Amino acid sequence: MESDVRDNPAMTRFEMFLGDGALAVAYYKIEDGRVVLLHTEVPQELSGLGYGSRLAHGVFEALRRDGKRVIAKCPLMSSYAARHPPRRLIADGRDASVYSDFG
Repeated sequence: MESDVRDNPAMTRFEMFLGDGALAVAYYKIEDGRVVLLHTEVPQELSGLGYGSRLAHGVFEALRRDGKRVIAKCPLMSSYAARHPPRRLIADGRDASVYSDFG
């Protein structure tokens, strides 16, 4: 299944188009060769409909596919990864989690 989540490196964010011009985004930065997931936004009127989880799934799949290491500082991304543990978790500080060895 093709993901509808796309990386937009120029804006350092992953994007998922929701229709009618709505957009869910996950902002990141690159730090020490790792992708640091900072903040996720879903339009308020679409909150609670599963778009955040769908975005998180697409982001982690893209990072897994590209062999990236991740620090999830965003609470939504960190929570999603904790609920979907087919990845090995490596703690990296109190407020962040690093996921590597996807698969």
